[in-house]
Amino acid sequence: MVASHWASASAQTPSRRRGAVLERAILEAALDQLGTVGWNGLTMEGVAAGAQTGKAAVYRRWPSKEDLVADALRSGLPDFDTAPDRGSVREDLLELCRRARDAMFSRPGFALRSVIHECDTMQAERFHAVILKGVVEPTLKLLREVIERGMERGEVRRDAVNGYVCDAIPAMMMYRSKICASEWTDRELEEMIDQLMIPLLRPDSP
Repeated sequence: MVASHWASASAQTPSRRRGAVLERAILEAALDQLGTVGWNGLTMEGVAAGAQTGKAAVYRRWPSKEDLVADALRSGLPDFDTAPDRGSVREDLLELCRRARDAMFSRPGFALRSVIHECDTMQAERFHAVILKGVVEPTLKLLREVIERGMERGEVRRDAVNGYVCDAIPAMMMYRSKICASEWTDRELEEMIDQLMIPLLRPDSP
């Protein structure tokens, strides 16, 4: 009877986690909080509860909410390390846009948008490097690779690799997502590529 009661109680008590396992649970809980209650609603106490640990365990690793969120975003952002190569600039751009769309509407994507939209100017400055290094620079690098490969195939005009052209897709996706509440269906992505990017990139007729 006593043994049975002890086994039942043990099964209901979460095992004590330490080190990297506990840190991963805390970072995951921070992303969950950002996605559900946003930056303004996130608390260290709420994160601790979500990770099933004590508040002291969170504060030992991250002395502030800003430090915790910055590490949570770094850990959750997807890897943009390989440019698609599907044989045409149109298909490569579509695949890259699908990846960006999926990242925007993933849990880390919702967390990132809550930080961008809710933080004041001074708070947002803390996350500038995270966003720049983790999202902006990798995306622009892959866009340049896709466009340069299109040049080599003769699909793209020679002067197309510039800041204005490379900014067009991220700017359009962010604007339509934030202002127009667009969720960027596959059809909408195709329309953007066909109506905006392909005419913009196409070589001049001889």
